[in-house]
Amino acid sequence: MKNLKKLTISCIAGLFLSFSSLFAGDEDSVKVGILHSLSGTMAISETSLRDVLLFTIDEINKSGGVLGKQIEAVQADGASDWPMFAEKSEQLLAQDECAAVFGCWTSVSRKYALPVFEKYNGLLFYPVQYEGEEESPNIFYTAEAVGQQAIPAVDYLLNEGYTKFYLIGTDYVYPQTTNIVLFEYLLSKGIPVENIGGGIRYEGDVAVSAGNYTPFGHTDFQQIVAEITDFAASGDACVINTINGDANVPFFKEIAASGLTSDDCPIVSFSLSEDEFRSLPTKDLVGHLGCWTYFMSIDSKANKKFIKSFNKWLKKSAPDYVQKEGRVTCSPMVLSYNGVYLWKAAVEAAGTFEVDAVIAALESGISFDGPGGTVTTQANHHVTKNVFIGETLEDGQFEILEVMENVYGEPWLKGTF
Repeated sequence: MKNLKKLTISCIAGLFLSFSSLFAGDEDSVKVGILHSLSGTMAISETSLRDVLLFTIDEINKSGGVLGKQIEAVQADGASDWPMFAEKSEQLLAQDECAAVFGCWTSVSRKYALPVFEKYNGLLFYPVQYEGEEESPNIFYTAEAVGQQAIPAVDYLLNEGYTKFYLIGTDYVYPQTTNIVLFEYLLSKGIPVENIGGGIRYEGDVAVSAGNYTPFGHTDFQQIVAEITDFAASGDACVINTINGDANVPFFKEIAASGLTSDDCPIVSFSLSEDEFRSLPTKDLVGHLGCWTYFMSIDSKANKKFIKSFNKWLKKSAPDYVQKEGRVTCSPMVLSYNGVYLWKAAVEAAGTFEVDAVIAALESGISFDGPGGTVTTQANHHVTKNVFIGETLEDGQFEILEVMENVYGEPWLKGTF
């Protein structure tokens, strides 16, 4: 009787384990989410991030996947509609049960997604330069923090002898916060208030706004460019550009039409990369600057391999809806690529896809030798990486002028300077 009882218990346990493995993770694939704007004003930038994520997932799958599982990509279109990012985040986490999500571009889209990831204990990898002042337990910021883009760019311009800075951006949190940080930074470097153009608004003695801001999708920059021309007339002036999305096209076309050149007033852009240059009159923008943690022109084996592999994928393996011709690579694309490989390495270090264990592995420090050099995750959910200053060439590439190696990712203003 005892043996029969043991046999019955053993059979029940075996059946339970069989059903558990059937419904709880014994499948041959694992889902990850891709959350980007594939329509609307931000599609000009974000569609390429979707493409490079699909490429990266395909590359990993062909090399054996992660923990023996193939990665299944679940795409969601944020449609340049910021509340939609919250809705799509919930779909990817609660409905699709994605082990991780890679996405968002604008900070406002990330701000909408953040509470959803914290509610469901999801994991988001955010790949695009941002303003800092945030450190969510459920987000890893492979993006450039202010100290890895905006401040190095300003330091370069100060060292080049520029003493007047005009701030312009899109009217939302990233440009506004970044420009407040830069305003305080410029004051700390001895630049007087009157040499910081674009408008400063105070509440009491505290600056609450610095810069001239336009809506997403703005098209009429005639008055602003006239103001920049006047600002630059006395010399030693430059522009800090945090315009996001397709509004960069009419802005730079107006700059070109005005006759203002990089010799008169260089413009350094933080949301304008090789990918956006495909839609711009680059022959008229020679000499303007960019600051990123990757340029396509980096001369290294890892970068050459990345570019070659991406182009081969476009020709032979990319889905029909992916644009095949005239493609380039850029920093947000590489930071997306890095994010997937950092997640893969963390999963393998943890031995599980379970979010808390993966986060713990990432917090302990995971490194990946990417196209822009080695990147290493930090306990504060940011990433140490190289920073590059580049000058725009007529072909839409950047000539690298300066390299800063292993720059720590600091999200908080108090730790930046």
